[in-house]
Amino acid sequence: MATRVILDCDPGHDDALAILLAAANPVIDLRAITTVAGNQTLAKTTLNARRVCTVAGITGVPIAAGADRPLVQEPLTADGIHGESGLDGPDFPPPTVDVDPRGALAVATEVLSESTTIVATGPLTNVATLLERGVDNVDRIVLMGGSTGRGNMAPLAEFNIFADPEAAAVVFGSGVPITMCGLDVTHQALATPQVLQRIADIGTPLARICHQLLTFFAGTYREVFGFESPPVHDPVAVAAVIDPTIVSVRPANVEIELAGVYTRGATVVDLERVTGRRPNANVATALAVDRFWDLMVSAIH
Repeated sequence: MATRVILDCDPGHDDALAILLAAANPVIDLRAITTVAGNQTLAKTTLNARRVCTVAGITGVPIAAGADRPLVQEPLTADGIHGESGLDGPDFPPPTVDVDPRGALAVATEVLSESTTIVATGPLTNVATLLERGVDNVDRIVLMGGSTGRGNMAPLAEFNIFADPEAAAVVFGSGVPITMCGLDVTHQALATPQVLQRIADIGTPLARICHQLLTFFAGTYREVFGFESPPVHDPVAVAAVIDPTIVSVRPANVEIELAGVYTRGATVVDLERVTGRRPNANVATALAVDRFWDLMVSAIH
């Protein structure tokens, strides 16, 4: 039986690939795509979700807009990585997939009338708000965010957590089973020239768009971070739902730093259990890279 999934995202180049993987793989029953401000403003991330679904022919999955700002702090975006549109690179046709007028919280609450997995690949504002409202039937949360000791927005803070640390604290304190796919594992999902060639060889219009997305993404990652090939973060969380053995995990307590002068937004991961606090997450540390890319390439048609 397929796993019911809500994909909460902020497209974003790697979110776009996460949408494709979640919609294409038969192990996932994609029930909703909800959007949040993060990589770009809410208006742009929602438009980008519509664009991706249009070019991929994804219909019948509601797209609903959620939070346009974090719970406490001022919003930030990742223009330097994802561009002015949040999905720079291809020329997208006008979207033909509409937005659900009910909004993300209403759509997600309806889906959660049955046991459902939430895959979160953006800031956790929507997910935290749902949990604070006391929704039932969240089977687990598989998220892209955090790290065990490095950052990409601050020395110890990854973007999705840094963008709304208070929301992340709610999620990790919720008691819901969590799998955290942070930078430790997503930096192993590199879109190498060989991967780009595999996608180019598919030869379809969707494959060409994916190739253009990853080519743009490669350029900004090279310029900003010095990566030879860009890490494709967000589909790793989707892949971990499709095949949990595709990531190796360690149970650990994860706390979110909210007050540190230099460390706000850090995920404090107690891998060695030195604090005595009970594990509240399975933290992914390694990726079966070839199997991951086989899944991803098979979703592009």
